[in-house]
Amino acid sequence: MEAINRSAIVVKPAQPFLDWLHRVDPTSAQLTLDDLSLEPTIYLLPECQGKEEAIECLREVCTEIFEEQLDGWYRVPSTWPAERDLHAFLIWFEWSLHSMIIDLGDDPIEHEDI
Repeated sequence: MEAINRSAIVVKPAQPFLDWLHRVDPTSAQLTLDDLSLEPTIYLLPECQGKEEAIECLREVCTEIFEEQLDGWYRVPSTWPAERDLHAFLIWFEWSLHSMIIDLGDDPIEHEDI
């Protein structure tokens, strides 16, 4: 068992995300926030010492996370919100910080571009 020198954030869509999805994708009309949060994405960040430091890290990557989340539900960038900065991110998503990451796997961690 080894601790990893990273922090993690779990990101779940919030109501503005669901409202947008319902507007742009008619097939999503029956989806709920619970549906969108069934399997949240976890992002590794540099090791952060608390929420304030995590927000500073998040400020640097929030656009990338925002776009990855949008693309995961509706792949038409012209429908995506123009504002995808930290302020918008904090409105469109719920997130939680996890500072203790423990690797229980025996295999080496592999990186894959997505």
